[in-house]
Amino acid sequence: MPSPHSTTAPLETPLAELSHELARLVERFIPEDGFHLTAISGLKLARATTPSLPMQTVYDPCLCIIAQGSKEVRLGDELYTYDPLNYLVASVVLPVTGRVVEASPERPYLGLAIEIDPALISSLLAEMPPLPAPDAAAKRALFFDRLDPRLLDAVIRLLRLLETPRDIPMLAPLALREIFYRMLHSPQGHRLHEVVIADSQGQRISRAIEWLRRNFDKPLRIEELAREVNLSPSTLHHRFKAVTAFSPLQYQKQLRLQEARRLMLSENLEASAASYRVGYESPSQFSREYSRLFGAPPQRDIARLRQTMQSQVAS
Repeated sequence: MPSPHSTTAPLETPLAELSHELARLVERFIPEDGFHLTAISGLKLARATTPSLPMQTVYDPCLCIIAQGSKEVRLGDELYTYDPLNYLVASVVLPVTGRVVEASPERPYLGLAIEIDPALISSLLAEMPPLPAPDAAAKRALFFDRLDPRLLDAVIRLLRLLETPRDIPMLAPLALREIFYRMLHSPQGHRLHEVVIADSQGQRISRAIEWLRRNFDKPLRIEELAREVNLSPSTLHHRFKAVTAFSPLQYQKQLRLQEARRLMLSENLEASAASYRVGYESPSQFSREYSRLFGAPPQRDIARLRQTMQSQVAS
């Protein structure tokens, strides 16, 4: 059955021509598979020559564009499939599962992510004519929008600055302003708008997410978090789930488990030490919840991940 959030479709001209140019630039600057930082702050490039297994990660607020290939992103129980016809936006920090679907050595997956700076969005809104007020109903913070050729052209101009590094400090901020200006004027632009409006409920949910990110290893008391962001407990719970697809407690659990996995993989911590570091008091509860999220107990999952990484390096 097709995903309710699937956007795959034939690419149309002139969007096709711009996407081909974007793919050429991305491939030029990242000849090897993986995620790559660039000389432009907040810009990452990605390449894969084979489809990937599902990988849990945390998206910071970002704009994601695919130049070639396709990808699936799962948020809770919702599956989003997208390709060069549309872009994907995470407007707040979200724990997701991502998988490259379409990729081959002859036609690799090529993509990019641009960090969303709330200060830049606020600055643009202050200088622009007033936009329509955002819908009061809370919306998902992960969403698609159709790529506009003018937006894609601005993204290409941003990437071309990698060819002339001396121009980056002066011209990259201008290109980024145009990119987010065009996003704000898109059909889904109100979703960026609503998370930066001072003291709006959207911004309060963003503050709750930031609080959880800083304090994920501490006990969570909904009443205290609600007071912290000036919402009632029931409103916090309802709007938080509407935005992130998780309750605050489920969201905290995702952050804890993903950080524990990183600690075991990158710092060689034992499962018991990692579970204690992220706030679990019961190792058995940690193991159960870890297995539920990652599909295997901690020791077996980390061994599998290391084997996969070694195979990728060897190939």
